[in-house]
Amino acid sequence: MPLNRPPDRAIPAETTTLVGRDRELAHARHLLARTRLLTVTGPAGIGKTRLALRTARDLHPSYPHGAHLVDLALLQDGDRLAQTITRALAVSHEAPLDPLTRLVRHLTDQQLLLVLDNCEHLTQHCAPLIRTLLVAAPGVRVLATSRHQLGVYGEHILDLPPLATPDPDRPPTPTDTAGYAAVQLFVQRAQAVDSGFPHSAEEWTATGRVCARLDGLPLAIELAASWTRVLPVQQILDRIDSCPHLPAPTGREVPPRHRTLHAAIESSYHLCTTRERDLWTALSVFSAGFDLAAAEAVGPTRDLPRHAVLPTLAALVDKSLLTREHRPGDPRYRMLETLRHFGLARLREQGREPDTRRRHRDHYRHLAAAAEADWFSPRQHTWFARLRHDHANLRSAVEFGLTSPAEAESALDMVASLWSHRLGHGGLEEERHWLRRTLALATTPTPARAKALWADGWLALLRGDTPTATDRLTECRTIAEHLDHRPTRALTDQLAGLDALFHDDFDRAAALLERSLDHHPAADDPGARWTTLFLLAVACTMDQDPRARTYAEQSLALCETHQAQWSRRYALWLIGLQRHFAADLDGARAVLQDALRAEEPGHNLFATAQTLEVLAWTAAQAGAATDGATLLGAAQALWERIGIVPPALGRLLNHRAACEDRLRRHLGEERLADALRAGTELSLAQAVAFALDRKPFPGAEADSGHPVLTAREQQVVDHLVEGLTDKQIAARLVLSPRTVEGHIQRILAKLHLTSRLQIATWACGRRAAPR
Repeated sequence: MPLNRPPDRAIPAETTTLVGRDRELAHARHLLARTRLLTVTGPAGIGKTRLALRTARDLHPSYPHGAHLVDLALLQDGDRLAQTITRALAVSHEAPLDPLTRLVRHLTDQQLLLVLDNCEHLTQHCAPLIRTLLVAAPGVRVLATSRHQLGVYGEHILDLPPLATPDPDRPPTPTDTAGYAAVQLFVQRAQAVDSGFPHSAEEWTATGRVCARLDGLPLAIELAASWTRVLPVQQILDRIDSCPHLPAPTGREVPPRHRTLHAAIESSYHLCTTRERDLWTALSVFSAGFDLAAAEAVGPTRDLPRHAVLPTLAALVDKSLLTREHRPGDPRYRMLETLRHFGLARLREQGREPDTRRRHRDHYRHLAAAAEADWFSPRQHTWFARLRHDHANLRSAVEFGLTSPAEAESALDMVASLWSHRLGHGGLEEERHWLRRTLALATTPTPARAKALWADGWLALLRGDTPTATDRLTECRTIAEHLDHRPTRALTDQLAGLDALFHDDFDRAAALLERSLDHHPAADDPGARWTTLFLLAVACTMDQDPRARTYAEQSLALCETHQAQWSRRYALWLIGLQRHFAADLDGARAVLQDALRAEEPGHNLFATAQTLEVLAWTAAQAGAATDGATLLGAAQALWERIGIVPPALGRLLNHRAACEDRLRRHLGEERLADALRAGTELSLAQAVAFALDRKPFPGAEADSGHPVLTAREQQVVDHLVEGLTDKQIAARLVLSPRTVEGHIQRILAKLHLTSRLQIATWACGRRAAPR
């Protein structure tokens, strides 16, 4: 006799679309096919209930007795848990049996999916009841939602992540939104109250920033979007920056626990133990992710000893209040901004913020000092990656040091220690901002102040700000003479040598740099010695001094002795530059490509920009004009991103000008502009891939001739420029992917190119060319 499957109303119907959860839905269905207990976990407002309900509706037909929802959000008495479930399942009352016995009897022969929603406040009652049901009723599967796992044997966890958000500094255009589920959700919910949304490109920009600011948290995004009928998006963003807990507008039908995000988070706070609350609030001073060492340095209190930080941190992870970031190296943890702001408000209410921030400052001050002391070593990559990950925390630590003159010396020391990291990472303007502020507060003539003056002098020269550099050099020299401090004298001579180098006084630069070397015995500070040796090699190269090659090779050898890959890139760049000056174009290209392979390009933007620049000169001199212009455009984009003008040394400026003149003669103004633009539009990874994909010279056939492409080949090229895959091109042109692949191979052969990227770049360079 066929079973009567319960109607779909056992699971409530959706009233709005579920956005951005296709992968998680598929994963939930997959897990429920393998396990009998799946718990969807995540912080308040992440969308656990929505995902569970959609999963249950999708799987309802698979269970002869259907899927059933039991909402536990309003249940406060755990002793009534079994009774609540029996009532939801319409289990008949059989006196004198207790509710759990009746429930077990009812489910023993059933095949159904039981959805237990909002279990986090009833964990101690839910766990044994679920265990009993799973043992007694083999046809029952349980899908639970909770802010933390239930701890039942055999439980599988689906930890729900935030929705994807755009980079707040590079918000999406309308055509980019498909990749950002958070933006899609905001737009859909905003259109429910304002059908014309978004009204302008500026609103797209602000929307991207709102979603990033709210960490991709669906509840927060929906509440913010509902305000678009009342406020423009930019004002919503401004209000979120000052108070991240926007309430729902009056009249909105929202569950009581979600009337504001603040209420949802507050309920999580009350479910924590005292130690968990103390650690949550202490960790709120971290402006970004942090590692265990940082948590153990900042988190301890009188009631939370250091040895208890790790288990307490683990509890916060289990309760979805912290997220472990999955990346190589030591584990790092992150708190959603909404949770962090809540914790920070509690920390201030308790009067604990100053002491906690001081511990935070001390930890990152020690980290910066350790990075500086060990930077010229095999650990250069590790240190720079760590400092990059902790950039926001380092900024917060410096900011705390500027709260009073008594703290300013620590801030000054930190900023001076970090200057080379900021040089490689591309934050010169921010570094100079901090140097100016700390120098204005910490005025005592100490070695720390001299080091900060030296660092600011370096950056001023790189920015073309010679008056400031001269002022910094003068004061640095005064401090060195006053203190009679050998390391400070070495820094002063080095900065004076760099100043002379930027004024094209190469003889004086070499003399000063050699004197600085005398202050830097190799055993004392090999990193400082390498920097001075490298600058000496540059000065001799600019002056066509025969010692240039020797100094450059010594610089490279020192890097290899200490396995300092970050510094090695600069040494390779200089050797490639020397080969370019000697007209050894293939030799220059090979060395410069080696420099690009030495490490991840994002680890050292300055060195990458330098390398792309000289590769552009080399390509132009070899006759590969389109390649040269593309590389020059890519280099220019990096210079602008870093915040400096291309190196303003006379001989380098002359070669850049010669490169531009050669490209202009070969391509003409319009084609040159198109190729430069194509280079500026490449991502960093694309620019490096393009530079590494180039073959030995000569390779300019595509520039000097006008190969004839068929009409179909030209269509394929046009679609390649759009960034389409072979499959997408095939669909557009009603061809098979294999036919498209054949067209691409013939295009590569005709143009003497080797990659799809080169085809697209070639096409961009020719679009404006006269026919």
